[in-house]
Amino acid sequence: MSSKRYPIIFFKGMAMGMADVIPGVSGGTIAFISGIYEELVDSIGRLDATALKVLMKEGPMACFRHINGQFLLTLVSGIALSIIALAKFITELMVTEPIRLWSFFFGLIIASAIFIGKDLKWNSVKNALALAIGTGIAYFISVASPSGGDVGLWYVLFSGAVAICAMILPGISGSFILLLLGAYGTVFGAIGSISSDFMAALPVIAVFLCGAFFGLLSFAKVLKWLFANYRELTMALLTGFMVGSLNKVWPWKEVLETRINSKGEEVPFLESNISPSSYESILGLPSELGWAAVTALAGMAIVLVFSRLSPKEEPSAA
Repeated sequence: MSSKRYPIIFFKGMAMGMADVIPGVSGGTIAFISGIYEELVDSIGRLDATALKVLMKEGPMACFRHINGQFLLTLVSGIALSIIALAKFITELMVTEPIRLWSFFFGLIIASAIFIGKDLKWNSVKNALALAIGTGIAYFISVASPSGGDVGLWYVLFSGAVAICAMILPGISGSFILLLLGAYGTVFGAIGSISSDFMAALPVIAVFLCGAFFGLLSFAKVLKWLFANYRELTMALLTGFMVGSLNKVWPWKEVLETRINSKGEEVPFLESNISPSSYESILGLPSELGWAAVTALAGMAIVLVFSRLSPKEEPSAA
């Protein structure tokens, strides 16, 4: 990989990390629109027994090249830095500026679905069916009732393995999967407290990363096989995931039920989508429709910029 790509890949990793913090938004969406999705899946898929053989026979540097290590290291560094640096900021924005934040991602996801699906053959019954299935799955996940409370380390391990699979799927939010599993507060609470209570946060983060690592290795193999054998159907399915996820990121919501998080704060637990006018009449709050339109257009513009600056890349050769 050319050294000129490193800063760009790092920036894309930071964008993925920011998206992964927000329940309802997928880092896989960012990877897709920025043109690195298939390279990411391919590179993760190389972390297997073959890589171990290369390591034993040819040494660490040969193994590093085999797995496209510079790409993975740069991207993961960006993701990690973004999650650590922005987790607290983004979660605060979800409370203080929810309409503007959700509108931004609503626009981003709409434009991403159009961008990904524009080259597919929609007169194909198989593609249309894959789109419908993907939309249905993502919508069902978006309306499922989340669980709350702190959980143990074994459950954190399991949650990491499941959530990481969603984190690399466009339209399915790994953060929201953590909410459904009831582990969001425990995991992101630990991440947010790294600077203030490192030793208490370390076991949770380490166990979560172990689960995520093994889950990612397994799922990347499945995705790699799907792209190699059913590329068109896979793209249609992923487009459906994005369309179905729009329900979760609708900006105007009415809180039906709240819960107390691990910090003793009251936060939304169950929410229902409502219209901007109902938001004003029911809650007595401004709908901020103008700002919502501006931030949604900003999200769309980012997709346009990514699509112009980042043409689709082929997975790098071993």
